[in-house]
Amino acid sequence: MSVKSRSGEVEASPAPRLEMRSGNWMAARGAVAAGCRFFSGYPITPSSEIYSKMMAWLPAQGGVALGAPDEITALHYAVGAALTGRRAMTATSGPGWSLMIETVQYAVMTETPVVIVVVQRLGPATGGATQGGQGDLLLVAHATSGGQPIPVLAPVDARDCYLLTADAFRIAEELRTPVVVLSDKEIGMTMESVDLAALPNVAPLARPAPAAGERFVSYRIGSSDDVPAFAPVGGAHKVTVTGSAHDQEGRLRKNDPETIRQIEHLTAKVSARSDALERVRHRRSPGAEAVLISFGISARTCREVVREAAAAGSPVDLLEVLSLFPVPRQALARATQGMKQVVIVEENLTGLYAQEIRPFLRGAGVRQVNGIGAMITPRAIHEALR
Repeated sequence: MSVKSRSGEVEASPAPRLEMRSGNWMAARGAVAAGCRFFSGYPITPSSEIYSKMMAWLPAQGGVALGAPDEITALHYAVGAALTGRRAMTATSGPGWSLMIETVQYAVMTETPVVIVVVQRLGPATGGATQGGQGDLLLVAHATSGGQPIPVLAPVDARDCYLLTADAFRIAEELRTPVVVLSDKEIGMTMESVDLAALPNVAPLARPAPAAGERFVSYRIGSSDDVPAFAPVGGAHKVTVTGSAHDQEGRLRKNDPETIRQIEHLTAKVSARSDALERVRHRRSPGAEAVLISFGISARTCREVVREAAAAGSPVDLLEVLSLFPVPRQALARATQGMKQVVIVEENLTGLYAQEIRPFLRGAGVRQVNGIGAMITPRAIHEALR
């Protein structure tokens, strides 16, 4: 196999390097490729492999990996490291995320770029540690008391775990925000064949830096959707960091126009880029009059339904949502326009994502397929399509 280089010369592409890898392994690899050099975590099923791989790999990369006494401290460590300029990550599951929420809000308010991988399991509370589920998506997306958006990416397979974890670092650095990679037990722990030689190189993105010769102001913005320049704590500039309501200088204030504008900005900087943050995979079938919408492990089941439907002469489209939040409104509208059937498939009891996306669907006959305690079967989806 060969490819053309930019100069037009034919070059041999790398020989395939197929290995059996889990989604968790690939997420850790994607983080390292994206320049992550700090990891802190507390082992929790089903995310513990990310913990073990980062502990093994980061020291060899000149990075730091710390075991924390609990999930609260794990995110504290990661946020602190990120504020000093490190690309930082932690990994957990639903119960650990619940403990992290106060620190997540601190990262939102302080505009700290940090990546959090949440590998879902059956909930609520400690739920089923070795049972899968897709019930945490609203918990992670709406964790702030003010409703500020947190970008949430959702891999469908092991390769996605690599690509989306690396992408999460790019988004976090560009927007100065926490970003969640929302996986699930089946995606995270299932071994599957991956061509490691075909994985793209990742170019780590630099944070917006202070302008040369200007006095640094910790949270200075021009318009509400601007992203403030970043200066590391302990570096050349005086940096003020606070989780309390503050003005551009970081001084604590209450209800003055500048402080309210700073809080509004936390939403505006993400919302203004919502179209650019859309990541979907639209698998089109010629002649389809129905479309499945899904994410994570449930999208894998939908792939099987699409194959079976095509073989039976009843083509079906599939929209795999890779960026759950901000909701990919444009992609949802395009995928459902003119469809006679829209079926939303997710492994939770009531259709949590369906609640979020129904206003943006353009097709008729919207139905849901839901369940807990076991993966959704192709048969259940076929029944919904009848």
